[in-house]
This record gives sequence, structure tokens and C-alpha cells, in this order.
Amino acid sequence: MKILKNIPAAAKLYGNLRYLNKHKKNIEKYRAEENYEKEREYIRLAEYEWANRLLKDFGMDLHIHGEENLPQEGPVVFIGNHQGYADIVAFCAALSKHIQFGYVAKNELEKVPLYGAWIKRIRSVLIKRDDPRESLKTIEEGIELINKGFSMLIFPEGTRSKSAEMADFKRGAFKLATKPGVPIVPVTIMGSWRAIEESGVVTPTRLDVMVHPAVETAGIDRKAEKQMVADVEATVRDGLEQLKKIQEEANGEN
Repeated sequence: MKILKNIPAAAKLYGNLRYLNKHKKNIEKYRAEENYEKEREYIRLAEYEWANRLLKDFGMDLHIHGEENLPQEGPVVFIGNHQGYADIVAFCAALSKHIQFGYVAKNELEKVPLYGAWIKRIRSVLIKRDDPRESLKTIEEGIELINKGFSMLIFPEGTRSKSAEMADFKRGAFKLATKPGVPIVPVTIMGSWRAIEESGVVTPTRLDVMVHPAVETAGIDRKAEKQMVADVEATVRDGLEQLKKIQEEANGEN
């Protein structure tokens, strides 16, 4: 029954591929020419237009907090909590105003028809979560992209919480930023699990994204890195509590 109920949502999802496909030619052209600056710009346009249109078609209500903290240029690594599949759409709409970003995605997503190719086209990398050696290779692939100027998004929880809660962050995820020495921009999302995971049917809901001030990683030692990881996790977690209160107030809850 849920499959039938999601048919209209699937039609909208694939119908909005046109907002990605309109930039495909230029993305591939500039990638072949190794003109990464132009490639990043067309990826950014594709992400921004696709995500904002998709949210509108799905009836999602996106609220961005801390917009003044959005980076004007990259590369940076966005690090955030992961509630549901709608996170990527919400983050693309909220974060790609000025810069492109790819993300660290589970390798199963490569099999999604048509979208699997786009996940890689926007300079995302695919990770086998249960294979530590392959996971390390994936992080190295991401670092290579960062060294070429591409920004990345990673979810250190490792999987969706499918709830308003947040699991502990895995320290290894932070290597994506600390090894190349680029800034981390912590981000928090609240409400995305209600969009799909709560009922199994795409449901219009309120999405809140909070962008926190950037954290520098260049030149930090191991001790400082350990503290930085704890601080970033605390920042994202505190943001989650703030967003919960904001949504409760918006819903008139006590």
C-alpha cells in the first residue's frame, strides 16, 4: 500500500531530474577540461535549483538559521547529523547558495536508477560502511576532491537516526577535513525524519537547518583534534536541541 501511496512522490522526484540534467553537459564539459572552478559552479547550480524545486513540489517548509555562517567559498567540510533521506535535499537547498558540495554516501545508493549516476556526478564518494579498509579508501577519495577545491558533506553518525535523536559521532569521519586542513562547518537538521521515515510515505513537513560558525583545522595536533571533534559534536547536538524548541514553539507545543 505504501508503494502505491508513494507513486506520486516518485513521479515528482524523477520529474525534477530536469533541473539536474539541464546542467549535465556543462558539468561534464568542464570536468573533462579539468576546469574545476567552472565544474563546481555548475554542480552548485544543479544542486540548488533541483533541491529548492523538489522541496516546493513536496510541500516541505524549509527554515534556515545562521545563514550568515554559510561559507562564501570552499573547500570546506560540512559535518552534520543525519535524520533521514530528506537531509540531502534540505542541505542542498540550504547550503549550496554559494558553493558546491558532494557528500559521503552509502554505496547502495549507486544502484538508484538515474540518481545513482548523479550522486557521483556532483563529486560525491561512495562508502562501504561495514568495511573499514574500503571506508578509509573512500575518505582518501574525498580528500583528493577537497585538494582540487571541491567541498564535501559527511554524517559522522554513520547512518540515519530516523528520529529526532542523534547518535555519537565517529572520529574517523573528521579526517576528511583534518588531513587536508580545511575548515569544518557544523550543520544541524531537524524534522527530516518526519518527511519519509516516520510513516514510510512522503509527507509535507517543516525542516529546520542551522549553520554554525566554521571551525579551523589547519595545523592542529592530535590532542587538539580530539577536543575539536568533541566540540563540533556538541555544537551540532546543541543546535538540535535549539531546533526542537523552535519547532515546538511553531507548533504551539508547551
